[in-house]
Amino acid sequence: MAPYEALYGRKCRPPVGWVEVGEEALIGPDSVLYAMENVKLIINRLKTAQSHEKSYADVRRRELEFQVDDWVFLKVSPMKVVMRFGKKRKISPRYVGPYKILKRIVKVAYKLELRAKLAAVHSVFHISLLMKFVGDPASIMPLESVAVKDSLSYEDVPVENLDS
Repeated sequence: MAPYEALYGRKCRPPVGWVEVGEEALIGPDSVLYAMENVKLIINRLKTAQSHEKSYADVRRRELEFQVDDWVFLKVSPMKVVMRFGKKRKISPRYVGPYKILKRIVKVAYKLELRAKLAAVHSVFHISLLMKFVGDPASIMPLESVAVKDSLSYEDVPVENLDS
């Protein structure tokens, strides 16, 4: 006796045989072959659709890899109502930084050296949120060193003489 029959007192009927006896003829080999052909057709069409989508994704994919001590910009997502980095709505920045890479965690995750005002933010980011900083890191001027007055003006002080 099968376990199902022992538990429920009747024979197990699979979905193929749910119709009552005499209502329809049993499934023949022709209908099984027809169903197998349809399954093969569906699988082939799914593979075609997947390869089509993959070709579009491969065009947009960038192979990025950063080294320790590289400088990168950090992508921030714009949010309504919330002030992000001192700006609101349309003029909120897409990228902030640049920040220095301290450590490579895995192939796609990097630890950044964030400023003190971003201490509440976790310092490890996925590579998709980073953009390479092209330029001279020595030319980065810290915002804290610029003394902006209440009238939104500042005093222009020369850094060094290039020619005399």
